[in-house]
Amino acid sequence: MSNFKLIERDYVVFREVNRWRVTLSRHLKTLAGFSSQRTCDRRLKKLIEAGFLRRKKYIYGVPYLYFLTRTAQVLIHAFTHEPKIRIEQIVHDIAVLDTAIFVHSEKAVPFSDMQTEKELHGIDGFSNRRHHPDFIYQQGRRSVCVEVELSLKARTRLEKNIQSNFSNYDTQLWIVPDRHSKISAILEEQSRIYPNIQIIELSEVKKHAGNH
Repeated sequence: MSNFKLIERDYVVFREVNRWRVTLSRHLKTLAGFSSQRTCDRRLKKLIEAGFLRRKKYIYGVPYLYFLTRTAQVLIHAFTHEPKIRIEQIVHDIAVLDTAIFVHSEKAVPFSDMQTEKELHGIDGFSNRRHHPDFIYQQGRRSVCVEVELSLKARTRLEKNIQSNFSNYDTQLWIVPDRHSKISAILEEQSRIYPNIQIIELSEVKKHAGNH
């Protein structure tokens, strides 16, 4: 497609694909402000054909994940290493972007005001692997961190992350499978010590993420 011309929204697509771990077409519809899913999918197809995007399926039942080609990475001065996709983390990473869309819809936070975990690690340098939330944003003068916790990790690690978030952010928003989960029970218990914890069920998030 030698006569293919990029438009400003294409660069928005490239930047959003680059800064989240995984993106689906339904995410990109909202992230880049397409008028409909059909319009979004048609443009993504053209960007694939023109050599700027590629897509790949990893798990049965989960739609294609989108990635930048080297050509698109150069255009936005992005890191050029191949993203490492962990199969066991794909569902989590999809839920993270669903949560970003929820925050955008419910709290009127622009996507451009969100910093992703990937971006925060990039600021640190990849030799420094300290804990970062899944994404952060400002709500007025208050800093908010978001953690999507779908499977229970070691309690000591979870408590350490809660303590770190309490020290660094005004509010920590935790997304859990449901309010009857073990994760939720631990967070409820910890909220007596760290009162900036807020808990939201994943089902509430999904109502606003275009996948219900």
